[in-house]
Amino acid sequence: MTTAKAAATTTNGTAEKEPSFYDEEDNLKKLCDFLRSREGPGVREALFMEKRVHYLKGEKLVNFLVEPKKGTKWPSNLPRFESRPEAIAVCRELCKVQYVMRAEKRGKGELGTSRIREFDESGYFLWVYEGDKTVSHLMTTALIIGFLFCVCFPIWPTFLRVFVWYLSVSLLLFIFFLITVRAFVFLCFWIVGFEVWFLPNLFDETLSFADSFKPICSFEPTKPGQLPYRLGVGIAFFSFCYWAVTQPSEFDGFVNAQGDFLKDLYAGTLLSDMSQEQKENIDKPKRQSLDDLLKSLDTDINNNDFQDEVSEEEKLESMLDNLVDDEEDIDEEEE
Repeated sequence: MTTAKAAATTTNGTAEKEPSFYDEEDNLKKLCDFLRSREGPGVREALFMEKRVHYLKGEKLVNFLVEPKKGTKWPSNLPRFESRPEAIAVCRELCKVQYVMRAEKRGKGELGTSRIREFDESGYFLWVYEGDKTVSHLMTTALIIGFLFCVCFPIWPTFLRVFVWYLSVSLLLFIFFLITVRAFVFLCFWIVGFEVWFLPNLFDETLSFADSFKPICSFEPTKPGQLPYRLGVGIAFFSFCYWAVTQPSEFDGFVNAQGDFLKDLYAGTLLSDMSQEQKENIDKPKRQSLDDLLKSLDTDINNNDFQDEVSEEEKLESMLDNLVDDEEDIDEEEE
């Protein structure tokens, strides 16, 4: 088995230590790639100068180098460490080349700069080494292409737009269903005196994506002093359940309404009943065609003619009324 250091015999018979395998920067990078992989030691996340970083304690790093955790697959191209001094020497080299940097804890989930730069097992060290950025560049490129792809949504084929709509609606309903089930399970157990959460860290923004699903479930007794609240909520909850069971007609109507709601949601007619043609042309400027303009012009002319005819009839009627009034006045004078 190869080790980090080896001994060589000189011509005069004295033992002389050869340079360490990790003195070469390429070999040191290989070690860092292994330590930063899933097989490496566990790390925690914290904020350092408003940036999220991974850190671990120096003692934990040394222990891992000397005695890796059970089931760890140590790379065949890297020598093992036989003693703690060898591991500490390599850790000091990591600090020297600034692959790791010492920091101080300032609070929960927050790190600050440290005046001490040398490696110490009692200190905290954050990872500066990022390794090969090829995967990161590929992901950034994919993100940009995906953004452009989403921007061109109006020119997508119809079947693809329908697929995205169905996928989005299904994901939204799944999230709503998951939140509702979590709250319902918590309420049922909380009433009887226990706090049970399914995926308790699901909405914790301080954790990574994988850690958000750990643990699967948490089970703890409720805090003292909550008995009156639990009794009140329990009475209200079971009263509502009794009302729902004893009102089958209204409950059936509620179920049918939810079914219609889902149908409208998937059909895209929840907010509007516009025709498909109007939906497709919703962003286009609305301009009247030549036929519509001619029809509107004819309508205006007819309206004007009708108004002229009405005005002439009104004039004739007013003249006749005046004549009748004059004749009545003359007859009254003669009498």
